[in-house]
Amino acid sequence: MAPLDRGLTATPRAILDSSPGSATPAAGAGPDADAELLDAYSSAVSAAVARVRPAVVHIRVERPGSRGRRQDGAGSGFAITPDGYLVTNSHVAAKAAALEVTLPDGRVLTAELVGDDPDSDLAVIKIGADSLAYARLADSSRLRVGQVAIAIGSPYGFQHTVTAGIISALGRSMRGATGRLLDNIIQTDAALNPGNSGGPLIDSRGWVIGVNTAVILPAQGICFAIASNTAERVAIALIRDGRVRRAYLGVSAQDMQLPRRIVRHFDLAQETGARVETVESDSPAGAAGVRTGDIIIGFDEAPVTGVDDLQRMLTGGRIGDGIALTILRRVQRLTLKVTPREHTRRSQ
Repeated sequence: MAPLDRGLTATPRAILDSSPGSATPAAGAGPDADAELLDAYSSAVSAAVARVRPAVVHIRVERPGSRGRRQDGAGSGFAITPDGYLVTNSHVAAKAAALEVTLPDGRVLTAELVGDDPDSDLAVIKIGADSLAYARLADSSRLRVGQVAIAIGSPYGFQHTVTAGIISALGRSMRGATGRLLDNIIQTDAALNPGNSGGPLIDSRGWVIGVNTAVILPAQGICFAIASNTAERVAIALIRDGRVRRAYLGVSAQDMQLPRRIVRHFDLAQETGARVETVESDSPAGAAGVRTGDIIIGFDEAPVTGVDDLQRMLTGGRIGDGIALTILRRVQRLTLKVTPREHTRRSQ
């Protein structure tokens, strides 16, 4: 199996340069200048779509229904390796009686479920094909609010539909189908509809920055995607083990910029941390004394710069280990001893 490719995503080429010292457009150049800017934007979006589109697939799902009746559903997905591993949403592929994938070249292939992870709403499926075009995963920690975001998928069965917008916010939390809070979610105004689920959200370079997962109805322009760093971590575990073993703390958190005075006062090497939003009852974090509002900045002497770091460190190998959790609480720097346990469906 070929390794997952990844790269650093860069802020897309500016459409309007408003940086200090930038040139002021000449008077009277409006219509022509606007046309040139629109052409540049269109070219960037078209080029990005051309890079990724060959890797995007339509997924038809067959599920057993009540009284023996068959229930059909659909979603999107994309190849992450040339030998047929595809990423989609757990709510698209889980519990399927049959999965059928339509490739961009028109081929229709049967797929099998490699593994799904309802807690991150991600799944990996496999088709019997080689030399596939595949998408590359970006480093979602490098994303910036306002940069271009492009969604590709099959809303309502209209295959390879493209919508474009921007990243509206980063570090969102939302409740998943299992009841667990999904952290580090990307919010975008690139339009998503039923059928887009599992398709890629890409940047202007054609790198996948997220996996489209949800919309808020009847609101318009409020859509969500699972960050590519989370998708990479989960996909590797599903391909390797068929499931994701997680060490469970029992907190939800959001990325936080630390005030400069706090950074100076505690002589920190980082400027961000993970602010605790909720602490679940009867959890390892609760037993260790973690409180809402605490800012996690260290995990066994390794710096925690945000939710992504914390999730990456909570691997199955840390289950049952005594962990030194470094936190900031108002004007105090504290070290708490916490023992993560394995996350189960009862650990929500």
